[in-house]
Amino acid sequence: MSQDEQALIRQAQQGNTAAFEALVTMHANLVYNLAFRTLNNPQEAEDVAQEAFVRAWQGLPQFQAKAQFSTWLYRIVTNLCYNRLPRLKTELMALDTETAVTLPDTHPAIETGLLSEETKAALHNAIENLPESYRLLITLRHLQEMSYAEIAAVTELPLGTVKTGIFRARRLLREQLEEIEKSYER
Repeated sequence: MSQDEQALIRQAQQGNTAAFEALVTMHANLVYNLAFRTLNNPQEAEDVAQEAFVRAWQGLPQFQAKAQFSTWLYRIVTNLCYNRLPRLKTELMALDTETAVTLPDTHPAIETGLLSEETKAALHNAIENLPESYRLLITLRHLQEMSYAEIAAVTELPLGTVKTGIFRARRLLREQLEEIEKSYER
């Protein structure tokens, strides 16, 4: 969290609406994108984003900066998504942690600047076609660039479950992209 963001948070906690508006501006795209990637519906995502900021404003006096502001805000968005998709949390909790793979917390990006526009479009389409639980985890990890520990905090899932879910989501993405590649070869 930058010094500027910390100052805005303190000011907003004291009721400064301009400071809160600046925080909203800083995080609006990321909040909307998380909601959209999770819900796969632009209107629902817009509603969740607006509601998340209302709740953030209401809860800001109690925010103690023990976590990043963005992590706290993403937690609000995730809870709102859980409310709209009740089976999402159940699916996430059902991920088999017995087969958890120990993955280093390195951060290889799915998308790099070297991907062609066609490949990026195929990747985004493949992400949209993932089950909701995997889509949420991949969005948090690779599009929101959160660590496994941050994802566990946001989703309130055990770290092993997060790692397993991301591993499985990546496998599904790889399979989908291989199918697309095969169709181009035909």
